[in-house]
Amino acid sequence: MPDIILERQFDDAMSPEAFIKMGVEHAACLPLYRVEWHESFLAEDGTRLLCRFGSPDIESVRSIADRQGESAGQNAWASTLHDTGREGTPNVVVERSFSEPTSVEALQAVEDAGAWCLELHKVTFLRTFFSEDQQRMICLYRAPDAESVRLAQAQAGMPVERVWPCRAFDMADFA
Repeated sequence: MPDIILERQFDDAMSPEAFIKMGVEHAACLPLYRVEWHESFLAEDGTRLLCRFGSPDIESVRSIADRQGESAGQNAWASTLHDTGREGTPNVVVERSFSEPTSVEALQAVEDAGAWCLELHKVTFLRTFFSEDQQRMICLYRAPDAESVRLAQAQAGMPVERVWPCRAFDMADFA
């Protein structure tokens, strides 16, 4: 099943407790749409949420999100996962958008050339979700703070749309 990324933006901040409550309330819907939830990342300020699902299609994920309400400010897209195999729980999200399709290899070459910037700021790159249309990318990092990632990205010459600190959620949060 392909990975589907659901991006949501909220006018009113969502708390971690509200996210967990929403997840519990809607968990029964997932099998009906043949959707598997893998993980989510909630911005520390509660205004952004990224969720990764396994799903046969994007529309199934959109249907579930629409049932939750607040469909404004959401975007869903199919992605490929590029995992570094490094251990650690992500605490910073970097969003990238491209006006023209680009390759993950081209971006990786830029990041590899600037790897010293990540080391200098004690930033560990963990994994990337890259859109199938090659115009959207979400990167997950472990770092002392979001500013360290922002500085490392700027010094490495990486394109950045948005950098934000997050709390990661996985199945253990619902046990």
